[in-house]
Amino acid sequence: SIKIAEAAKVIENTQRDLNIALVNELSIICNLLDIDTLDVLKAAETKWNFHSYRPGLVGGHCIGVDPYYLTYKAQQLGYLPEVVLSGRKINDGMAKWVVEQVILEMCRKDISLKSASILILGFTFKENCPDIRNTKVLEIINILNEYKVDIDVVDPWADKLSVMKKYKIEIFDSFIKGKKYSVVISSVAHREFHDLKLNEWKSLVEENGILFDLKGLIPRELNPLRI
Repeated sequence: SIKIAEAAKVIENTQRDLNIALVNELSIICNLLDIDTLDVLKAAETKWNFHSYRPGLVGGHCIGVDPYYLTYKAQQLGYLPEVVLSGRKINDGMAKWVVEQVILEMCRKDISLKSASILILGFTFKENCPDIRNTKVLEIINILNEYKVDIDVVDPWADKLSVMKKYKIEIFDSFIKGKKYSVVISSVAHREFHDLKLNEWKSLVEENGILFDLKGLIPRELNPLRI
């Protein structure tokens, strides 16, 4: 029936949202424990029945939206779905948490906010896809803009005109030649970023700069911060 089909779709995306929320919460705890989340997950994957998910931003028009349809309908019927809403709260808060970690590391390295330049790699809501609907990278940009820092966004997949028209944000499809940044944030795992070599990563960041890796892209030799 239509009801079964719609419920199945909503529940499928809600389940994925909750699984990502779990690893996002674990990433916050691992950060407090000063251990690498992705290393922990890699070790956990050696157990045969471990379900593998990765922390990160949850946007798009399905996973980040469907749980709200479910909770809205449930509340209409007098039921408050606490687990679903808790997962949404965690995932919706990840952009703010990422910016907080960037600002903290800038303070540790005595990088001035007033003179800082930040490069964000990726704008679409997922890798190798031009879809910009409900992208959570936008939240990172909006929060950083409150600090009046200089921000460049590079995304070879997103349509520049669409981003400018909808969000009033200028994006580039390739790096600005010779420009180095105080902070580089890898936010979307486009194949073009996967293919970057060690020296190319080095060429993007200033000597005392920060590499913040949300997608496990940046070579470990460069000691990036990782989500």
